[in-house]
Amino acid sequence: MTFKALVVEKDDDGTRAEVQDLTLDRLPEGEVTVAVEYSTVNYKDGLCIGPGGGLVRNYPHVPGIDFAGTVEASDDDRYRLGDKVVLTGWRVGEAHWGGYSQKARVRADWLVPLPDGLTTRQAMAIGTAGFTAMLAVQALEDQGLKPGPKLVTGAAGGVGSVAVALLAAMGHEVAAVTGRPEQEAYLRDLGASRIVPRADLAETVKKPLEGETWGGCVDAVGGAMLARVLGQMEYGASVAAVGLAGGAGLPATVIPFLLRGVNLLGIDSVMQPYDNRIRAWSRIADLLPMDKLDAMVVPATLADLPKLGADILKGQVRGRVVVDLGG
Repeated sequence: MTFKALVVEKDDDGTRAEVQDLTLDRLPEGEVTVAVEYSTVNYKDGLCIGPGGGLVRNYPHVPGIDFAGTVEASDDDRYRLGDKVVLTGWRVGEAHWGGYSQKARVRADWLVPLPDGLTTRQAMAIGTAGFTAMLAVQALEDQGLKPGPKLVTGAAGGVGSVAVALLAAMGHEVAAVTGRPEQEAYLRDLGASRIVPRADLAETVKKPLEGETWGGCVDAVGGAMLARVLGQMEYGASVAAVGLAGGAGLPATVIPFLLRGVNLLGIDSVMQPYDNRIRAWSRIADLLPMDKLDAMVVPATLADLPKLGADILKGQVRGRVVVDLGG
């Protein structure tokens, strides 16, 4: 039996991605085999598909850092044939073959049962980006959210879109940062009550502290924008940082931390303990309005992935791209 997968090959001329027919014996080792139904397109996927291939160490490689589907074979008692499952993290799609394949074989510890009420398509509309957004919101809650409006940077992207919808569904006033005016209607439909032009936060920090404006922030950009936001937080407020699109550098001082008690929380979705993953998936299934989720979805197929991988690196992908594997 054969199945289709997007395979990235590398030779002396560089890397190339193409859809190939594979057999089950090509899959890596693992206790559970899944018939993949949906995956998504994330920034890391773009890096894996692209000509640099910086995140990939071994070729040939199947990208796709998350997937949802049905258990087809299992050597682990926790998962039975027909169970619906979802996987995010654990370097799947980077060090281990990932979700851009109609079949996947992984370690049982990496999977999570699909929460009640979610379809596999909805799970991937949430995907790694939505899962990360929920981890960020939970981290802010654990530190204690302050009264002021909550800021979301990179709001039109995958993490930002879900963060806006989640915070709005929880009753918070949400300010959404975007550099694309055409996205205003989209962000307001998700629940943003205020749109902040990216240019307002793009200037280099001139004063380490500005007015206390934000009661919490999900930052999906990093770099200079994160440094600027730190100086605008309310006393004791927290910033949950989840992205590096603006760079890994942080041109900030310690003053917001020392004089205003700001907390900077780093969010990594890759190796979350099982209990944290269950908590996040259950809460996002309960909180996220499904009509908002549907509004974020951009459908795609395996054949679309090479172009989408390039587009997401250019910042040209809005919302959540859901890849139908037809598995």
